[in-house]
Amino acid sequence: MTVRRFHVEGIVQGVGYRPFVYRTAAELGLDGWVANVNGHVEGEVAGPPRAIEQFAARLRTDAPALARVRRVQLTGEAQPSAYDSGFHVRHSAPDDSDMAPREIPPDAAICAACLHELLDPRDRRYRYPFINCTDCGPRATIIEDLPYDRIRTTMRRFPLCARCAAEYADPGDRRFHAEPVACPVCGPRLAWDELRGEEALRAAVKTVGAGGIVALKGLGGYQLVCDAGDPAAVAELRRRKGRPAKPFAVMVRDVEAAARLAQIGAAEREALTSSERPVVLLARRRRRGAVAPLASGVHPGLARVGLFLPTTGLHHLLLDDLARPLVVTSGNLSDEPIAVDDTEARVTLAAVADGFLTHDRPIRSRYDDSVVQFTGRTRITVRRARGLAPAPLPLPVRERVAGAGAQLKHTFTLAADGRAHIGPHNGDLADLPTYDAFTASYEHLKQLTGIEPGVVAHDLHPGYLSTQWAGAQPLRRIPVQHHHAHVAACAAEHGVRGPFLGVAYDGLGLGDDGTLWGGEILVADLRGYRRVGRFATAPLPGGDAAVRHPSRTALGHLLGGETLGSPRPYPWLTRPFTDRLDPAESATVHAMIARDVNCPRTSSAGRLFDTVAALLGIAGQVSYEGEAAVLLEAAAGDEHAVPLAHRVVRARGLWVYDPSPTLADLLERQLAGEPVARLAAAFHLTLALVTAELVARAVAEGAPRTVCLGGGCFVNRRLLTEVKRRLRAQGMRVLVGGQVPVGDGGISYGQAAVAAARLAGEG
Repeated sequence: MTVRRFHVEGIVQGVGYRPFVYRTAAELGLDGWVANVNGHVEGEVAGPPRAIEQFAARLRTDAPALARVRRVQLTGEAQPSAYDSGFHVRHSAPDDSDMAPREIPPDAAICAACLHELLDPRDRRYRYPFINCTDCGPRATIIEDLPYDRIRTTMRRFPLCARCAAEYADPGDRRFHAEPVACPVCGPRLAWDELRGEEALRAAVKTVGAGGIVALKGLGGYQLVCDAGDPAAVAELRRRKGRPAKPFAVMVRDVEAAARLAQIGAAEREALTSSERPVVLLARRRRRGAVAPLASGVHPGLARVGLFLPTTGLHHLLLDDLARPLVVTSGNLSDEPIAVDDTEARVTLAAVADGFLTHDRPIRSRYDDSVVQFTGRTRITVRRARGLAPAPLPLPVRERVAGAGAQLKHTFTLAADGRAHIGPHNGDLADLPTYDAFTASYEHLKQLTGIEPGVVAHDLHPGYLSTQWAGAQPLRRIPVQHHHAHVAACAAEHGVRGPFLGVAYDGLGLGDDGTLWGGEILVADLRGYRRVGRFATAPLPGGDAAVRHPSRTALGHLLGGETLGSPRPYPWLTRPFTDRLDPAESATVHAMIARDVNCPRTSSAGRLFDTVAALLGIAGQVSYEGEAAVLLEAAAGDEHAVPLAHRVVRARGLWVYDPSPTLADLLERQLAGEPVARLAAAFHLTLALVTAELVARAVAEGAPRTVCLGGGCFVNRRLLTEVKRRLRAQGMRVLVGGQVPVGDGGISYGQAAVAAARLAGEG
């Protein structure tokens, strides 16, 4: 007989790992014990050496589906601790001597076994909204501290009844040591004013069925729910929420219901049915020339819709009782953080919701819904949140580092010991509530992971609240240029260590020369970069105000675009556009450009998308950042087109794309009567050809042939597809973020990667 200590690291708490260890030891006839220790699993195992080796191997190869085993260690022979024969699950306890970073399990959607029980009238948890087991249920949103036990979650206020306690203690039960386990007798209960349980649920169903709006307390925060097929309900939700155009996500009962509304490939189906349950952006299905029944206001002007499946038993019950698709969107006012506190929600959402379906289980951490999309089988993460965050991603880092993130689509990152934890999506850091949500999430995730950073990496822009926050921390600060962070995030996710060619297309980011960048070609590694190509600059009349007014951006390109030898579009070409503008507004913008008053210049690819959308009459004013580009992509559809004129020139040591010929050709073809869809498609094709030429010029001068794509413009599926196709045709290795958001939500991960590389270089 041999006694060995074992230590397992990774996502091994809250995923049924201790019960799995127990069953494995029992099958092999081994004695010993297992316990959660801080964020890891430890124990002793006693038995024949060969059986112990089999045990250690199976700890990695046979782990539960939700587990992510990163390391299994067996120490040398040890003296056995005091325990009876057999194998036991011990109570967990914090261990101050264990200072290794800890990994936090994300929430997991309801599993098939729990769903079967939920809908089985013979089961004691029939129609119980909070049903869960070791394979599913809340995790990150309820954990208050580690090690992961019920007493350190928001479930600690719900003592187990005798039957639940028996399941919890039974090694043969799938609820063995399932910390959120509960039932109608001992667990959380629904509430609607003074109504409880089924009566509360019926009140919510009645409200939605009558065209009303319900504020529902979900896993990571409140959600606003209405009938997705009711145009009046959807329009009223937009009016009350202050969200005039940004698409709503739609929840459907199962993947078959999703397939009736949208085209679903194998990769999309896998994502929809995964335990993460993200919102998946899908092409709407058309039948007999008509769009399948969803209110047009759900995703106005767009050919794609965000669909997702129920994450909890409560969602399933709502969908079953209502038998229709539901809008399920963030429980907040536009641009504010999602509400999590019951009192806060009743104040914030009082003017939005017709009623509140709540419960008495507190939400410890705020997590909005994740959003993904696919080009073929290539996955793009648009928002990393519930179900995905804060699960760690690989990152070559030794010291403990924080990435402060950007301003829009904000996240932060904590990194140590070879992995990085991207915090929950916070939204846009534009006001105090969002900033407070960020700082609270940061402190809590720092506590849970045990990562106390010594360095904080941040953006160059001094006006970003994230930069100002970083400046107030008692840490060493490492500034990281915005677009370097974008392409570094892609490189780090794919394990690229050497030099690469970065293509960064986004809205705006401060360059190291003090100007606003956004259409950049960089030769880089994780430590640094040099700029080798860019888009020509144009003024932004009114600065940030131009982002909400694409017509202003268009005038900037037409009247003040950088002179690189191409004539600007002739006035007779631009007149159809300028005639559509408000004369007073137009005169003001003309004067601002002529006098160079509040007209910062930018090389932004995102603002060029805005310009083309305005010129084609698709978007003159927008309600959210990126709306014009989204509408332009939708207008292009699957249309085939001939590219527009384009020109790449050498200017001041850089290869520069001059968009003046492109805009002139666009206006001339528009005047000749070419359809908007074809012109929108032509613009996407043109940018792909321009990118291929800029990359080819850089490679001809010795740049690497590995290309990392980054920036919010690559959320555009058509642009991404066209760029990848042309670069691969040139023999390039083309990479794009999959798990890390390609837009500003991935900036903090890129910042951490750059800081880690610079620190390693110093060592």
